Amino acid sequence: MKNNILSVRFIVKLTLSFLAILLLAGIGYTITSIYLSNKYFYETTQRLHANLAQDLIEEKFRDTQPFDSIGNVNKALFGDIMHDMMAVNRAIEVYLLDLDGNVKYSVVLDHDAPETKEKQVDLAPIQQFIAESGSNYVLGNDPKDLSKQTIFSAARFNKDGHEGYIYIVLAGEDFLATRSDLFKSYFMRLGLGGSLLTLIFATILGVLAIWYLTRSLRKIIYAAKRFQQGDLEYRIENAEKTDLANVATTYNHMADTILSDIEKIKSVEQLRQELIANISHDLRTPLSIIQGYIETLHMKDGELSPEERGEYLTTVTKSSERLSKLVSQLFEYSKLEANQIQPEKEPFLISELANDIHRNYSLLAQKKNIDLKLSMEDNVPLVFADISLVERAIQNLMDNALKFTPEGGEVTVKLEYENDHVQVTIKDSGPGIKKDNQALIFERYRQTKAGQQKEGAGLGLAIVKKIMEIHDSSIKVFSKPNEGTSFSFSLPVYAVS
Repeated sequence: MKNNILSVRFIVKLTLSFLAILLLAGIGYTITSIYLSNKYFYETTQRLHANLAQDLIEEKFRDTQPFDSIGNVNKALFGDIMHDMMAVNRAIEVYLLDLDGNVKYSVVLDHDAPETKEKQVDLAPIQQFIAESGSNYVLGNDPKDLSKQTIFSAARFNKDGHEGYIYIVLAGEDFLATRSDLFKSYFMRLGLGGSLLTLIFATILGVLAIWYLTRSLRKIIYAAKRFQQGDLEYRIENAEKTDLANVATTYNHMADTILSDIEKIKSVEQLRQELIANISHDLRTPLSIIQGYIETLHMKDGELSPEERGEYLTTVTKSSERLSKLVSQLFEYSKLEANQIQPEKEPFLISELANDIHRNYSLLAQKKNIDLKLSMEDNVPLVFADISLVERAIQNLMDNALKFTPEGGEVTVKLEYENDHVQVTIKDSGPGIKKDNQALIFERYRQTKAGQQKEGAGLGLAIVKKIMEIHDSSIKVFSKPNEGTSFSFSLPVYAVS
């Protein structure tokens, strides 16, 4: 229900946003249309009446003088001109200008007013208009209000030594006032009526379009709801073909990752339960032995011979050592698995480390009648790794080799330099490992040597694998039943800069 509400809210927001954009676009379109319509009207009017001033001069000044004998303006003539013009078009206003652009006379002006004598029209637009014969759109001053621009027609005259300009305003003040009133009414009808109809149709189309466009979003919401309800296998079909392909495929990948993580958690939980069971078993065995022999020592203290007492104490000591080793391995493995151990890499001689390990294990090998060999090339270079962790890995492999090698057998530690790496190999002559079991020996609590079970916690090889992983390396095994086993790993050579 909550998801449906969120979906409806989202669609409503999209709809409102769409309508707001449409409304702003409509206002912009209306304003632009009105501006261009005005310009079109003015330009058309000016182009149609471009020769009006010249025609007026040719017709009215042919038989009648614009000025009398003493240089005064023929007001009667201009009164007739204005009367004729207004009979044709009431928007027209006729002005007589001198060569400097000063307004000499017009019927529409009050020439008794002081400001009328100071009116001077800019001649630059007039001269441009005459030079281009009115072929281009040019705006000039409105003599009634010089701060405004308007369309005009103009022509120069020379009559009996009198020169000047006939300047005809094609859209006079009265015309503009009337047009402004009509325009407001037109704009209201156009704006309100057009906007209302546009909004109605846009709302219908917008809702349908948004409903269509958000179908992919609804699929994603539905898939998320199914996943939330426990259907972890549900995915969006053909996610890459939807409108929101990136989001849909990301959701599918996310669901796959979550499902994979859940499976990993289940696996870890199962392994944790197995680990607890195995730890309990391995701890119980030495503890039971220690407890049993200590109770025997207490109960039969006076009856035991010194040899028996020594034998019992030796057994207790071995069991406690085994218990200590198990606890130590568990602690070490848990730290490695939790990434609490970070390698402190440094350059060191792997050959010296191999010599030390060979020397330390020689006595143990002699006790088991095992021939322990060390094989390495001359001038083995420095490697770059954590010396203590590498030593621990080799010791675990040595313990494993000596444990499974029978008396009279052979264990070899070998160092080889190749491809900027030093390869360390520990090979034994034990019973070997079946091919099917080789992938399992690095798992904790897995001990397999040709099908035989040996005493131990089963963490040695798991620790070696973790140590190699934090060194960006890997441990490899080569073995065949009854032909022995080889474990090898490689370390990078230290590059001197």
